[in-house]
Amino acid sequence: MRDMTQPILSVTGLERRYGARIGCTDVGFDLYPGEVLGIVGESGSGKSTLLSCLAGHQGVDAGSVTYDGRDVLAMAETERRRLARTEWAYVHQHARDGLRMSVSAGANVGERLMATGHRHYGEIRAAAVDWLGRVEIAEDRIDDRPTAFSGGMQQRLQIARNLVTGPRLVFMDEPTGGLDVSVQARLLDLLRGLVRDMGLSVIIVTHDLAVVRLLADRLMVMKSGRVVEQGLTDQVLDDPQHAYTQLLVSSVLQV
Repeated sequence: MRDMTQPILSVTGLERRYGARIGCTDVGFDLYPGEVLGIVGESGSGKSTLLSCLAGHQGVDAGSVTYDGRDVLAMAETERRRLARTEWAYVHQHARDGLRMSVSAGANVGERLMATGHRHYGEIRAAAVDWLGRVEIAEDRIDDRPTAFSGGMQQRLQIARNLVTGPRLVFMDEPTGGLDVSVQARLLDLLRGLVRDMGLSVIIVTHDLAVVRLLADRLMVMKSGRVVEQGLTDQVLDDPQHAYTQLLVSSVLQV
């Protein structure tokens, strides 16, 4: 049984630069099993760069990242890829970036299972049917390609593809971005239920404070590549201490 009192992910002094420009710098935090950490900030604040570095999509210039006691930055590329297929998942803002648009919905879900060693066609298809149902996609759409789906359905399919292998850590980059308000609400409700039922640890990047209010246990606010404030979500949003956080919150209230 895993120790729930120990962080699943520990980050210290993380830095990413692009020449003279700072992507993110001196970022540190601990993420615990079953916890959802929201990262907010305006465009260019460094939140997406940070998420990309944590997920191994780009390198870092300084700092450490430890997952379940293992040094992620020291891992061989093959080990990191295996983690990305099994214990980690990444939900893109644009579902097309996380799906194979040329194959069926069922194949999109099944491919991740096959990548982890599953070979029995009947079991793979049954798992695909089950997960399509869990993300509210009808079974009779299993052989349809994602190109035939709405944006909201594509995003739900991407979630099914990512979660079918039962990952422990999920990275989400603006998962509701670009969707209609009614579609966003439905997707958020679905995500909240899946996070709770599966006990997922999640890092979610968004510019939408309503999203983190609903999903995140803790909140980290970034500006110009730096963390300017962090704490419990309700505490940060209801009583922001940093001037930038106060500006973010007040801009939402004025809308």
